[in-house]
Amino acid sequence: MNFFPWLTIIVVLPISAGSFILFFPRRGNKVTRWYTLCICIFELLLTTYAFCYHFQLDDSLIQLAEDYKWIHFFDFYWRLGIDGLSIGPILLTGFITTLATLAARPVTRDSRLFHFLMLAMYSGQIGSFSSRDLLLFFIMWELELIPVYLLLSMWGGKKRLYSATKFILYTAGSSVFLLIGVLGIGLYGSNEPTLNFETLANQSYPVALEITFYIGFLIAFAVKSPIIPLHTWLPDTHGEAHYSTCMLLAGILLKMGAYGLIRINMELLPHAHSIFSPWLMIVGTMQIIYAASTSLGQRNLKKRIAYSSVSHMGFIIIGIGSITDTGLNGAILQIISHGFIGASLFFLAGTSYDRIRLVYLDEMGGMAIPSPKLFTMFSILSMASLALPGMSGFVAELIVFFGIITSKKYFLMPKILITFVTAIGMILTPIYSLSMSRQMFYGYKLSNAPNSYFLDSGPRELFISIAILLPVIGLGIYPDFVLSLSGDKVEAILSNFFYR
Repeated sequence: MNFFPWLTIIVVLPISAGSFILFFPRRGNKVTRWYTLCICIFELLLTTYAFCYHFQLDDSLIQLAEDYKWIHFFDFYWRLGIDGLSIGPILLTGFITTLATLAARPVTRDSRLFHFLMLAMYSGQIGSFSSRDLLLFFIMWELELIPVYLLLSMWGGKKRLYSATKFILYTAGSSVFLLIGVLGIGLYGSNEPTLNFETLANQSYPVALEITFYIGFLIAFAVKSPIIPLHTWLPDTHGEAHYSTCMLLAGILLKMGAYGLIRINMELLPHAHSIFSPWLMIVGTMQIIYAASTSLGQRNLKKRIAYSSVSHMGFIIIGIGSITDTGLNGAILQIISHGFIGASLFFLAGTSYDRIRLVYLDEMGGMAIPSPKLFTMFSILSMASLALPGMSGFVAELIVFFGIITSKKYFLMPKILITFVTAIGMILTPIYSLSMSRQMFYGYKLSNAPNSYFLDSGPRELFISIAILLPVIGLGIYPDFVLSLSGDKVEAILSNFFYR
């Protein structure tokens, strides 16, 4: 047992420090921005320190565990702990939130509330990734819904209220299934509620009941991931949200669904996962093709990137469905990789909108001439999105492919078919990525326009772009950094359940 409450401090610090923002003077935007940024940087440094000095890589068990009785009335515990599966998403959350705070600098209306909501979301996300109690996981899962709803409905485009309402209906509706699943598993077979992940991991259920639980959790995580056909809230939300909110949505929020699939559906309900995994593979393959084809038809720049996000999430679903060490490691690497790439593309799309006030691709053109730095960064990160060798996306997708091929669960023909169809999806990705760059940056439309003079990327924007680009290239060259964290845990999940 760890004596210093590292994880409690890491989870509680952003929202509690953020509460002081509400006492700042109304006009002090600069003070609010710097204060929030300092909290984010301090939190990221604290997390990195705790993980570097107090986390043993070669141990697949839960570390930095904390267990405090919270509500005596019905045995509710504040249980936190991390393992190789949660450490990557927590560090990703810290990194992307810090950059999103820096990206939110142009927000001046109700700046105090905006920054407080970002910090509240930060706490909820880290809490979800480090919870070791099912009910606590649910509470943290819900905690970040309200900040996202307010960030969408108050700082967004013309249809922001429509997209915010759609978001809350989908996500709150799916949370009902999550709550029913949590209570069902917790109350099954005993008078005392059992909500501890470790205890539940060793519990077995009748097949029909396990399948029922599995479907409930799957619906909740499918909305968040998003898995087709429950994805329609995502393009609308991304199309209307401010780009710093888009960074948090694409970089972290979608990853919570994938994390839940591995943490709960795979780890706690292995037999049902074994039954459903072929369907996950089929849905993941369809998602890659469907979202890539739909992306090509989008006129709205942010919606095109949103559909590309949905397409890339298909690889995570296939990796989870493959039930192999390689496939699951590939899915975890894709979670981290897509977190960086998705956030960076939305950031660059947002900064280009700040300059030209256009969102439709067929109205753009010729941006490469007045803004060469923006053009360079956008081109490099579009290449990362289309899985160029040397970038993180390529390695992650390649490992998922190896996972499909080496899976012992499936016959040869289905494996060949899934690999072939997924490869078609990878061919569609360059088509929509490159046509997006062509429509935005080439030609002469904007350079001939009367108000064509606008500034190129400034130091702040270049810093954010390069800060995201470095880990994308770093993971592309040395993916072992993530795989060494998750490898032992993945082996433990699969050997405990699927091979016994």
